[in-house]
Parts: sequence; structure tokens; C-alpha cells
Amino acid sequence: MYKNRKAIVLLSGGLDSTTAMAIAKSEGYEIYALTFYYGQLHKFEIDSAKQIAKSFSVKKHNLIDIDLKTFGSSALTSDIDVPKDRLIDNNNNEIPITYVPARNTIFLSFALAWAEVLPAYDIFIGVNSVDYSGYPDCRPEFITAFEKLANIATKIGVESSERITIHTPLSQMTKSEIIKLGMSLGIDYALTHSCYDPNSIGKPCGHCDACILRLQGFEQVGIEDPLNYQK
Repeated sequence: MYKNRKAIVLLSGGLDSTTAMAIAKSEGYEIYALTFYYGQLHKFEIDSAKQIAKSFSVKKHNLIDIDLKTFGSSALTSDIDVPKDRLIDNNNNEIPITYVPARNTIFLSFALAWAEVLPAYDIFIGVNSVDYSGYPDCRPEFITAFEKLANIATKIGVESSERITIHTPLSQMTKSEIIKLGMSLGIDYALTHSCYDPNSIGKPCGHCDACILRLQGFEQVGIEDPLNYQK
């Protein structure tokens, strides 16, 4: 247990990041949550992140406003159709149009800056390399490279005897395993939001990559997803 040890958790408001936060809290960390409005069209996840942070009684929740719409190139930030009912094949090297260029690199860089200030040597991110959409910045190789960077590019990394660790507790878990673990930790998944293309009142579409993976996970666990999907 790491009672009162500070940890920064990247919290999107989705299923995975919420589970990563629950794991950090269960291990005794004092939670500092970091959420980004980066111009995503599915901004309902911001409201979810606020509710989740409140339900976890985090020490501090920072919401950062950055504009990745400027660069475009992603269905999550631009006027590009979100792919629906796509066959998700992790052996396919094609990176989907929902990939946001350098998003996790940018998010982790902000987390690293906050870590220097607190200071904190632990950063949690809910990336997954088993049931995922094929994003390059969710792979273990990326996390290993960023962790190395963190320890040579920061004051606390250079001057302290402690190492900065990027925790990826979900990396090798299936979506159903993530859901089972989260439920055992008491997560209310009704608070989370995963959909890339919700309707005007936030109902998930049920057909984008994020919805498909989530629905498959709940089905494999044998329980119904608590979210109210579009008919």
C-alpha cells in the first residue's frame, strides 16, 4: 500500500481511465486527477470525468483546455465521420481515423509537468494493448519510451533518488477483465462515458469502436451495460 503517496491519474471519463483511478485509490495513493478538453466532439466525457472525480473524492481535479482541433486529422476533433460497425482486428496495422495525433504524448507531458510541481513520482494512465482500437500511443513500447524520457528530462527525475513511474495497470487485460476488476472495486460504470459519436443529449451510439469494445466486454462478463444506448 502507498498510503498518502501522491499519484496523478489521467481521467477521460471513460471506462478504462476510471478503472485505472480505482486501482490507484485501492493501492492507497492520494489521487490528483487530470482531465483534458482538447476539442473532442464527444465532450460529454468531460461531465462524466467531473462526476467520477467527485465520487472518488480526489485530492484535486485539474481540467486543462487545449485545442487539438487546430491540427485536425481525427474523426474525434474534425468534421470526419466516425467509423461504425468496424471489424476491430488488433493484428491489423492500419491506424483508425479516430486516432488523435500525439494525444497521449501531450497528456502525459502535462501530467509530468504537474508531477514536478507536487512532486509526484507516479502517473497512472488507462491505456490498453489487448482490447483496443489500434492506437500507437497505447502500446507498451510507447509507455516504456516515455517513462525513460520522464526520468532524464525533468528536475525531479535528475535530482531525486526516486524514479518516475508510468503505471499502466490495464495494459494486458481484456475489456471483460477490466470490467470485472472495476466492479470488484465498487465502480459505478453508469457514471462513465465511452462513445465517440453520442447524440445531442449524450446517448452512446452503440456502433463506434469504443461502444463495440465496451458492449462486448459487458456481454462477456454476463451483465448489461448500465448506459442507455440509442435505439
